[in-house]
Amino acid sequence: MLVPDPKVVRELLTRYASLRIAQAERESLTTARELADVSYTLCVMMGKTGIHDAVAAADALLLAGTGTRDTDGTPDPDEESGLSLAV
Repeated sequence: MLVPDPKVVRELLTRYASLRIAQAERESLTTARELADVSYTLCVMMGKTGIHDAVAAADALLLAGTGTRDTDGTPDPDEESGLSLAV
């Protein structure tokens, strides 16, 4: 089974959260389309059929990767901080 790149997953979760906030503050057709696209991508990437399950799986993936090291053995500065972006 392929495992998504945690950095890509983190970027998608961040984009998803930002779009949810933007849509809640002021509904817009453009934002709704972008949110649907990001939601679909997260679902496909995480192998889930619903966005809540996809976000939970993405959070679990990022939590499992916490504390990993770069190829040279140093801590990865871009690694997940442990904060959840769950819905």
